Amino acid sequence: MSTTSTTPSHSLIDGPLDGLIVGASLATLAGAQGYGEITDGALGWRDGVIAYVGPRNALPGAPERLARSVIEVEGWITPGLVDCHTHLVFAGDRAREFELRLQGASYEEIARAGGGILSTVRATREADEDELLRQSLPRARALLADGATTLEIKSGYGLDYANERKMLRVARRIGEQLGVTVRTTCLAAHALPPEFSGRGDEYIAEVIEWLPRLHSEGLVDAVDAFCEGIGFSPAQTRRVFEAARALGLPVKLHADQLSDLGGAALAASFDGLSADHVEHTSLDSVRAMAAHGTVAVLLPGAFHVLRETRLPPLDAFREHGVAMALATDCNPGTSPLQSLRQAMQLSSTHFRLTPQEALRGATVHAARALGLDDRGVLRVGARADFALWRIGHPSELCYWLGGQLAQAVYCGGRRLD
Repeated sequence: MSTTSTTPSHSLIDGPLDGLIVGASLATLAGAQGYGEITDGALGWRDGVIAYVGPRNALPGAPERLARSVIEVEGWITPGLVDCHTHLVFAGDRAREFELRLQGASYEEIARAGGGILSTVRATREADEDELLRQSLPRARALLADGATTLEIKSGYGLDYANERKMLRVARRIGEQLGVTVRTTCLAAHALPPEFSGRGDEYIAEVIEWLPRLHSEGLVDAVDAFCEGIGFSPAQTRRVFEAARALGLPVKLHADQLSDLGGAALAASFDGLSADHVEHTSLDSVRAMAAHGTVAVLLPGAFHVLRETRLPPLDAFREHGVAMALATDCNPGTSPLQSLRQAMQLSSTHFRLTPQEALRGATVHAARALGLDDRGVLRVGARADFALWRIGHPSELCYWLGGQLAQAVYCGGRRLD
């Protein structure tokens, strides 16, 4: 276990700190490889920003003289986890469909019986804003309790202007109520609503008309689409992305999950923040992602629930230097997963990611997939978003199946309830 020495870049202690934690080991994730380990470390913050990270014995004075609050702990501190792909705002659930699938019912049979994504659309449309918030908050709280400090939340179960707006408003309210960062993504191009059956191009025209209105209310941080045979074509997706670009909004994409339509390359051509799922992504698309800095977001929860067998091109991502992020894809149909740490474990089991890759995927690279450069690492000047874990080594975050490993989670230097 290595100990990192303190240099001036590790400290901005030029006044009293709001808080200082000493004693824990730190996984700073500094540098491109390894955990960036510091044993018997110290982490201090002021005004929600990290002001010191380094060994305790390199502090420029006694801890009680440096900070208003000093906490001595054991365990490990990592950056707060960043869940960069969720659909956690929805009403109802699809547990009965899960049971039917296990009994042999096909997705098509379930959909014909009124199930599938459109059942979630119906339930979400029927719930008013307060009810939608009430149902969604427990899922957000579960993610935070297991170490997450930043959430991305997509719309996409409203599929009309009023209900997409309602979903995005609820996502904003979740961030305000829980005191965490929520990045909102407009995924109106998620599925074709029943009232537009057979009229996909007309629906895309409606989505393009909604975007400026939603953006003007401050409800949209990014734009996404489901580019797939059962979703929207590359040409339709391109129209949505061109509208997003005209508004100065970054794009993300559900890409190449079930087939290779060149979705990841399409996202990269718009300098997309990320291409997500990417099980069927081709080598040419990997090269395009590398050239444009587009992050590959791996979603092992959906892979697990759908019992997929086609792995993303993980070796190609590594070879070409494409950053691999991880997320829960928390949604009612294909990934009812409420723990990003569990997604890390699934990524090691199914995708053979090392614990280091998984932790970086849920922090450094996930932040990048949201266009955020002020979190995901423990460094001076970064947001004081971090988690304290009851573990003897960071590899345990991918080792344990379940359990409550997080002792405390801090967002902007404030301990979350």
